Amino acid sequence: MFRALKARNYRLWASGQIVSLIGTWMQRVAQDWLVLTLSGGSALAVGIVMALQFGPTLFLSVWGGVLADRYDKRRILIATQTAMAVTSLLLAALDIGGVVTLWQVYLIAFAAGCASAIDAPVRQSFTIEMVGRSLLSNAIALNSMTFNLARIIGPAISGVLIVVIGTGWVFALNFVSFGCVLAAMLAMNQDELHPSAHAARARGQIRAGFRYVWGRADLRDLLATVFVVSTFGLNFPISLAVLARNTFDRDADAYGLLSTTLAVGTLAGATLAARRSGPVQMKLFIVAATVFGVFEIAVGLMPSFLLVAIVLVPTGAAVLTFTTSAMNILQMSVKADMRGRVMGIYMLCFLGGTPLGSPLLGWLADVTSPRAPLVVGGAISLAAGVSSGVYLLLNRTRPRSVSNGEAISEPAKGKYGEGSG
Repeated sequence: MFRALKARNYRLWASGQIVSLIGTWMQRVAQDWLVLTLSGGSALAVGIVMALQFGPTLFLSVWGGVLADRYDKRRILIATQTAMAVTSLLLAALDIGGVVTLWQVYLIAFAAGCASAIDAPVRQSFTIEMVGRSLLSNAIALNSMTFNLARIIGPAISGVLIVVIGTGWVFALNFVSFGCVLAAMLAMNQDELHPSAHAARARGQIRAGFRYVWGRADLRDLLATVFVVSTFGLNFPISLAVLARNTFDRDADAYGLLSTTLAVGTLAGATLAARRSGPVQMKLFIVAATVFGVFEIAVGLMPSFLLVAIVLVPTGAAVLTFTTSAMNILQMSVKADMRGRVMGIYMLCFLGGTPLGSPLLGWLADVTSPRAPLVVGGAISLAAGVSSGVYLLLNRTRPRSVSNGEAISEPAKGKYGEGSG
């Protein structure tokens, strides 16, 4: 289950990431709570800060993918992680100093979002360089386990620390946590990496990436479904914060608890994914999207805080299966020299809809009910999963991976979207 940890560079990466990601999740909870406090409990304000934080994905993630294909990914990651650490330090200084305002949080969230938009596709495509193709699937699953273990620990700690020491010191702790992942990258043995051949600098490389994706029906289907589900379904930073504060009249620790129970489910899903062997099929991705929609609707309809927390566990497992299967299909079935750009387009679809969905769902929660984003988002996700399945039936071709990682189409025989390895 932990095969990828045989690679020393990946062990360094995973150990640094777990500490850094705990800090990141602590900051996410603290930032949402700070915005709610500064805005008088406005869900729309939380939606706006999310839009500003993830909005740069719309115009920077694909450029991040181009950089990943052209240059040394490790050096790019050191720069982006450093930039995000600086934004955490600035927010901590303003908050601890008692001078923080809502517009300052918006501005810092936007700056951090710019660094993150470049970081994400580079980080995703760097995984294969640490472990090689044979261990990639296991490494992706372990990345998800690390992410979701941090997602359990971070919000739980943050909810308590916000009450005890305040949001500012939580931001300061996140700044310190970045040192761990930076130290890990600096300690890597570059001779043990498996670098992909860098794409030559040329005009039209972004257009070439989009043409490559558009030319494959399986990638069009997958990325369209990711966009819809992520834009409208994965709205938990808004919905859980507002649900805890405005529906159940709870404090920040309750919001942290709900985030933690969701993460328990995603960690369970990641554990199952790490044990899975063989290629991931497109039908698993479609089933996960559909099941997630059903569970998210159920979360929105639960009458008590306890029942919401309980149903969030299987919801988290469905989320993790959805995202991990998408990542496996993409990374295992695309050309090596296109991987960075395809991952950039994936991050564009995964996060690029947030500037649209977050303010809209925040406004919906303000004018109707805090439960509305969950119910509406779940219904849209359910429809997206069903639509993806219909599209699958109407376009019965699947990619067959060849030795250089490029997929070509052939008639399907019950499977779709597989990659070799």
